[in-house]
Amino acid sequence: TANWIPDLFMKRMENREHWTLFRSNETPDLHETYGKDFESRYIAYEKQGEEGKIFFRKIPAIDLWKRMLAMLFETGHPWITFKDPCNIRSPQNHIGVIHSSNLCTEITLNTGHDETAVCNLGSLVLESHIDNIGILNHELLQETIEVAIRALDNVIDINFYPTQASKNANIRHRPIGMGVMGLQEALYKKDISFASNLAIEFSDEFMEAIAFYTYQASSDLANERGVYASYKGSQWDRGILPQDTIDMLEKEREITIKVIRGGRMDWEIVRKKIKKQGMRNSNCLAIAPTATIANIMGTSPCIEPAYKNLYVKNNLSGDFIILNKSLVKDLKILGLWNQDMIDNLKYFDGELKDIKNIPKSIKQKYLTAFSIPHIYFIDSSARRQKWIDQSQSINLFLEKPDIKALSHLYRSAWHAGLKTTYYLRTLGASSIEKATVNIKKEKINIISNQQKYNEKRKKDYTITQTKTCKINNNHNEDVCESCQ
Repeated sequence: TANWIPDLFMKRMENREHWTLFRSNETPDLHETYGKDFESRYIAYEKQGEEGKIFFRKIPAIDLWKRMLAMLFETGHPWITFKDPCNIRSPQNHIGVIHSSNLCTEITLNTGHDETAVCNLGSLVLESHIDNIGILNHELLQETIEVAIRALDNVIDINFYPTQASKNANIRHRPIGMGVMGLQEALYKKDISFASNLAIEFSDEFMEAIAFYTYQASSDLANERGVYASYKGSQWDRGILPQDTIDMLEKEREITIKVIRGGRMDWEIVRKKIKKQGMRNSNCLAIAPTATIANIMGTSPCIEPAYKNLYVKNNLSGDFIILNKSLVKDLKILGLWNQDMIDNLKYFDGELKDIKNIPKSIKQKYLTAFSIPHIYFIDSSARRQKWIDQSQSINLFLEKPDIKALSHLYRSAWHAGLKTTYYLRTLGASSIEKATVNIKKEKINIISNQQKYNEKRKKDYTITQTKTCKINNNHNEDVCESCQ
């Protein structure tokens, strides 16, 4: 489940204004509108409610927002998705409305009475397109994408469709979703921490390159096979590319979108091609979760950081120990890979911050998901969204979430112009005792978190005796509770 949130709600929530609840059967057109059109109709319905013509109920918008966040805090969803960015930034906003995303929140396609949105997905392994000195290989990237786009377009024609509505949507619009996996592995290869401005810039760089070659490949395919049926009047046809839609959203909201504009490549080449040849596919890019296929490819899932440097994964085949091979490689180079290091990694659940002999640069490079400030997730996603015509499966991680932190997180996502978010991940409140780890703390000079806790507890809870001992002839210090 997900909340499909209009911009008007976010603006009222931030301004601490009220929100009005209606019966959907009395206001059906609100589901079919967005942006300023939605806003004007919504305000008109509020007036009708005050005049007694329709049912309504007013509540503080901030209270509803807190309720959404409380549900996220407790269960992980309903996910937070944004209605207006999905529609305003859609290449297909000339023929219908996007009513929701898919389950994983990366597919944002129109639906209607005779159309069920269908998307055909593929993901390239990003790390395989980084050379040995950490440079993005554009020639290899273009070659991979051209093959992938042709294959995904072929899927549309040879696929099995369980319903006529799904076939209608796919044949008319021919949407595909080219995505990526292995961002974390690519950053390891580039020797960059996920929690850094360099990682944000890299997200901008690689997504621009993927978009450039993908849109170009779809246009070349249109020159060979023809444009998709509903191309006329689309944003492609009007000369509007995904990176242009940030300004469109900003104008519609009348609020600044906090995303750096511009790129590194010559987009006039792509613009001229699309103007001359059109597009084969209504939508071309979407970053899906890739949890299973990333395992098969031996890389990290989609755009996510490492969950842990050492953990156990369970599936129907059994339990599997997952160890960060890049970390092991770096530790071997530094001469730090030994039994003591293995024991420490086990003891600290793959976290490096409490292992004293590991350099700070290595600790920063191998930060795990719950150690990375949320701003790096949001800013990197916003840079990628600049180039993507659909959306991304953006998992968000908070070690110790509270309502205030959650509010800042999701407001940041909205202000950055993101279309959707996915799971909210939080850490468990407890962990099991490491009974099989034999650590000699004197030898490796480490004080465990448990020891620190015990020392603090002993200090904080020292009992100060305040009773007055009444000395008498039969007094015995050994048994006197006050003296003890």
